[in-house]
Amino acid sequence: MTTLESKDGTMIAFDRQGDGPALILVDGAMGTRSSGSKPELAKRLAQRLTVYTYDRRGRGDSGDTKPYAVDREIEDIEILIDKAGGSAFLYGHSSGACLALDATVKLGDKVHKLAMYEAPYNDDPRAQKAWAEYIKNLTEALASDRRGDAVALFMAYVGMPAAQIEGMRHAPFWGGMEAIAPTLAYDHTAIMGKDGSIPTERAARVHVPTLVMNGGNGAPFMLETAKTLSKTIPGAKLRTLEGQSHDVHPEALAPVLVEFFTN
Repeated sequence: MTTLESKDGTMIAFDRQGDGPALILVDGAMGTRSSGSKPELAKRLAQRLTVYTYDRRGRGDSGDTKPYAVDREIEDIEILIDKAGGSAFLYGHSSGACLALDATVKLGDKVHKLAMYEAPYNDDPRAQKAWAEYIKNLTEALASDRRGDAVALFMAYVGMPAAQIEGMRHAPFWGGMEAIAPTLAYDHTAIMGKDGSIPTERAARVHVPTLVMNGGNGAPFMLETAKTLSKTIPGAKLRTLEGQSHDVHPEALAPVLVEFFTN
């Protein structure tokens, strides 16, 4: 593990492996550089690329500075790009794809290519109503420091059964999830916004080669969102990874990313 100091003094922890063009992986909600299938994905990508995995602020080994601002997260990505030599590719998963899109717009020539997997924007009015209710409840839970309830709200929102959530509350890893619960507001309230709609005006300002992906077994709205983004971002390509869900498998994703970033 290595650390860098962001512009506001926050320490950002990261790992670097591989050789080749620089690629920064941007996690979605509740993810860290060492969680889930991230280590395996990084290992596969490192065969052709120099891969940077990092803990977004407020997570893992990274620090945090209040008040939160999306621009500060983009500054964190920028210092990693500078560390990588001044330019890099970005890959974002879920709400990390939303942050990667924002960073691409903000950082201009420093980002050479962008890949996004299942950015969870949704333009359906019923979904937006449910999103607004979730944001309201999340804000209340975090304001009263009910971190466990905040995590449970997120899990319920993405479809996890109540009995399974209750069981997880008693698992050893639950404390770690509570520790990063405040970052749910970073991803959802700040980055995705109060209605979670597709930011078409912002997406239209992306002017680098972009790959927009979804999983063939994912939620139907993810395909519609991916289609809209691919049509809105100039020159973007759309690709569906058959057999994959939101938790995409590294063995399916890595070859697609390598092909996109190395050609």
